[in-house]
Amino acid sequence: MEKRAVRDSAEQAGAKEVYLIHEPMAAALGIGIDVEEPVGNMIIDIGGGTTGITVIALAGIVCDQSIRIAGDEFTADIMEALRRYHSLLIGERTAEQIKIQVGAAMKDLENPPDDIPVNGRDLVTGIPKQVMVSFQEVAEALDKSIFKIEEAILKALETTPPELASDIYKRGLYLTGGGALLRGLDKRLSAKIKLPVHIADDPLKSVVRGTGLALKNYQRFPFIMR
Repeated sequence: MEKRAVRDSAEQAGAKEVYLIHEPMAAALGIGIDVEEPVGNMIIDIGGGTTGITVIALAGIVCDQSIRIAGDEFTADIMEALRRYHSLLIGERTAEQIKIQVGAAMKDLENPPDDIPVNGRDLVTGIPKQVMVSFQEVAEALDKSIFKIEEAILKALETTPPELASDIYKRGLYLTGGGALLRGLDKRLSAKIKLPVHIADDPLKSVVRGTGLALKNYQRFPFIMR
C-alpha cells in the first residue's frame, strides 16, 4: 500500500517513469558498499521518524527491522528533559538546534562541545528565561531512546544467518542518516555490541547519493522496482 502511494504521488507530480528502491539499499550504495557481493553488510539508518536496521547480501535484503525511535524521538526527549529538570518550555526548533550543537550519546567525549545558552518560557512564572545546557544533560536525556536502538540491533543480529553474521563480525556495522551525527554514538554502539561501527561519510546524504547511483544504473540492479 505504501509503495502504491509513493508511485501514485510521483505519477501525479508528472513523472514519466517511476522506479522504487528500498531505503537501506540506497543507503548502502551511497556509502560505497558493493551490494552485489556475496557478503553480508549491516546498515543502520537513523532517520527522522524511524531507525532501519538491515542486513544486505547479493543485492537483496536478508533481514530488515524498523523501530519508531529516531531523530524526532530524540528531539522530544530533549524537550521533555528541559521541562523536567529546568522547568523550561521550548519548541521543536530549539530542541533540534540543541541536538545539533551539543547532541551526544555518551557523557564522556574526547572533544566535548561547550555548553550552550537555551531560551524558553519558565513553566513556573511564565516569564522567558535562559539556561545553560551541556552535552552531558543531552546524553542523559537520549539514553533510553539509544538503549532501544541498541536492543533492536542486537535482535536483528540474532536473526541474521550464521554465514552473514561472520561477515558482519569482520566488517562491522555501518551507521548512516542524521542520527549518525550524534557525538559518541559509534563508540557507544561498539562498546555495547562488541563490533566495530563505521560512520558513513556525510551520512545525511547517503540515501540521496545512493538513489542517484541507482537511477544512473537502473538496468544493472535487480532490486530496483518498476
